[in-house]
Amino acid sequence: MAKATKSSYTEEQKIKDTAHLKGLMEQLPTFCYTYFRGIAQTTSVKTRMGYAYDLKIFFGFLCECHKDFKGMKFEDIRPEDLDLVTAMDIEEFLDYVSIYTPYSEDSDQKSDAMILNSENGKARKLAAVRSLYKYYLRKGYITTNPAALVEVPKIHEKNIIRLEANEVADLLDEVEKGENLTERQQKFHEKTKIRDLAIISTLVGTGIRVSECVGLNVDDINFDTYSFVITRKGGKRAEIYFGDEVAEALSDYIAYRKEHPPVDENDKALFLSNRGKRISVRQVELMVKKYAQTAVKLKKITPHKLRSTFGTNLYLETEDIYLVADVLGHADVNTTRKHYTATEVELKRKAARKINLRKD
Repeated sequence: MAKATKSSYTEEQKIKDTAHLKGLMEQLPTFCYTYFRGIAQTTSVKTRMGYAYDLKIFFGFLCECHKDFKGMKFEDIRPEDLDLVTAMDIEEFLDYVSIYTPYSEDSDQKSDAMILNSENGKARKLAAVRSLYKYYLRKGYITTNPAALVEVPKIHEKNIIRLEANEVADLLDEVEKGENLTERQQKFHEKTKIRDLAIISTLVGTGIRVSECVGLNVDDINFDTYSFVITRKGGKRAEIYFGDEVAEALSDYIAYRKEHPPVDENDKALFLSNRGKRISVRQVELMVKKYAQTAVKLKKITPHKLRSTFGTNLYLETEDIYLVADVLGHADVNTTRKHYTATEVELKRKAARKINLRKD
């Protein structure tokens, strides 16, 4: 088996994201270039893109609502002006983004749509503002950090939506047979069912993210060790192991791929679209939705829900939250624990029922 190579999808997407980030930075106060350069070594491009867009909203709020910034243009704002903002101002900003008209991503003009922010959205925007203040306070440009005094909006957790064992079986059966698909969908089904089964089996059988799945190359798969190498967020490489059913689905698809090669013979992408190019995240999302709508009608299933299904099953099987965190690629085990609290309660109940007081 050839040595795993870095995913071309990740490199291509990184180039696009970097260009997009540059465009967003050009719409911010000039001094922000220093900030983004300073955090480049500790954050991913996508994280910086998110920060850039949220900071654009923050500075827009200041120029629209703050007495000391009203009428100012972004290019006129200096880092020391951040000292004019109080903790109460930032709390007003979080109230402001509860529902607001956003800027266009590629200009300083506001769009026609209204955005409704959940607690998660507000927390992300506060994180961007906190990061900015933390950087300039450390560099000595400002003397206060009001963002640190603002409490993070309380996140109301939602129950995990996942598939039960019989629902996983129903979904995979539907992918293989396509019996409940529309007449139009069935025309394409014969061409795609081997690939679709391999993709969905991989997602639900390993818990990898959909972006990691589409980023796989043929050379990343190693059937000797029943594993493949993926590129995690931030570019970190990780080896993921799979079982017999995933191995069979992947093996069948790779044999099919040899008979239906990509349009570019040098393209190492594992999963190909109908046009012979690397399949996109959006195409996989639509494909999962297509099968799930007929196989699991009462649940809205996405690739992320397949990841949750794997994580829950692994936790119930091993009862090891640290193992689950490692396999899913969570940097903080508390992230994993937060998602699987309900599962943890189920395990505790099962354990309690195993304790005998007077029975042998």
